[in-house]
Amino acid sequence: MTSDQEQLPEGAAIPTTARNYVGGWDNTSGKTHSIVNPATNEEFAEITYSTEDDVNAAVAQASEAFEEWRRTPPVERVQYLFDLRTELEDRKEDIAQALTREHGKTLGEARGEIQRGIENVEVAAGIPNMFREGSGVVEDVASGMDESAVRQPLGVFTAVTPFNFPAMIPLWFLPYAVATGNTFVLKPSEKVPLSSQIIFEAVDAVGFPDGVVNLVNGGVDTVNTLIEHEDVEGISFVGSTPVAQHIYETAAEYGKRVQAQGGAKNYAVVTESAKLDQTVPNVIGSVYGNAGQRCLANDVVVGVGDVYDDLREDLLSAVDDLTVGYGLDEDTDVAPLITGKSRDRVAEMIEDAVEEGADLIVDGRDFEHPDYPEGNFMGPALLEGVTTDMEIAQTEIFGPVLCLASADDLDDAIEMVNSTEYGNASTLYTERGGEARKYRYEVDAGNIGINVGVCAPMGFFHFGGRKGSFFGDLHAQGEDAVNFYTEKTIEIERYFS
Repeated sequence: MTSDQEQLPEGAAIPTTARNYVGGWDNTSGKTHSIVNPATNEEFAEITYSTEDDVNAAVAQASEAFEEWRRTPPVERVQYLFDLRTELEDRKEDIAQALTREHGKTLGEARGEIQRGIENVEVAAGIPNMFREGSGVVEDVASGMDESAVRQPLGVFTAVTPFNFPAMIPLWFLPYAVATGNTFVLKPSEKVPLSSQIIFEAVDAVGFPDGVVNLVNGGVDTVNTLIEHEDVEGISFVGSTPVAQHIYETAAEYGKRVQAQGGAKNYAVVTESAKLDQTVPNVIGSVYGNAGQRCLANDVVVGVGDVYDDLREDLLSAVDDLTVGYGLDEDTDVAPLITGKSRDRVAEMIEDAVEEGADLIVDGRDFEHPDYPEGNFMGPALLEGVTTDMEIAQTEIFGPVLCLASADDLDDAIEMVNSTEYGNASTLYTERGGEARKYRYEVDAGNIGINVGVCAPMGFFHFGGRKGSFFGDLHAQGEDAVNFYTEKTIEIERYFS
């Protein structure tokens, strides 16, 4: 049993205050509120929101730093990223401990998240080579005239990141922005600011030039100030679809580049050829990992044809084996939700689904942890008989709920997958190549897995998303990130001597 009062691992350090970082650590004068551990509802840290003046000062510092930073050769810029990777590796356990306490996820999930973030630092360190793609020279486009395309940075970029992956998602953006020669301002979720504090301890240790990498804490007002600021060239966002659409429209109104990742409603389809001994644990991890609080959770699982009965029984058995608990306890499978309000919202969605005709065969709503009765815990839930006309089949749950549905054949299943307004991700479980090709071809989603429940792209590929799951043209990570953070200037030259 673990609580916030117990001894941290030797050498671990968790911040107790969330501060801004603007050319160094900087205090703000705005309102403050407490950071609460979702497992215990104990207050253990404090965040101070930025004022408008604080945000303006950060952008001004970044804008001033840009002119010198863009003149720094790419091969020199990425040396800071090599050092940043080392510093993050050295702080992995500190970040994981902070992440579990502020978010609630298990330590294993926290460690995996940090590693995926570090992966993006590694990929961005290859910017000198990535710059060559889309560039080049064509000799003699006309007599004595050559033409080339050259990538150039644009200025100050910002990112507004969500609560569910506070260590990984900032690193979708920060390394690429600065490697391409821009300067950067991060606004992390006010619910989970401590992971970013430790990431910026690593930034500070690396010694980036003042103003190149900055952090401002705050809420809606801070976001709006960044979006509307005349010296901010572009904004990256990850969060709910309504907010993503608002940011996309507002940023476009102010003439900025924008990539806004929205919500999701992901389906997994299981065919008769699927290997259930491998499929079921994969599905369980996708649905209940991170307490279902991720945009890649396949929370509707469709059994095709005769596989349904066996799939149902195996899923029931697997759900029964899950342990709900504190993320710091090693045997925990399902950690608490971020807030009590989130738990209540998920419970209400389950009740609505039952009223629409779904059969609740596993009900975790009344779970109470014996050691942490004040925590935001919810046991795993499993609904059967879910159909696409139900609200729960169309709306993102963001909780530990699996919705089980059936289809006569693969065509019917694909129609169900494509029935939602979202297009983030989907998975097919099959051993038949023809089924896999059909699925990849016909499913309208940006990330498709074949026997992969959480189809999170590696850092050298972009993170897909379509329909209501993404607003913009260029996604996070990979080549899309390079294109988002640069403009290709066409240069045409001839000489008469």
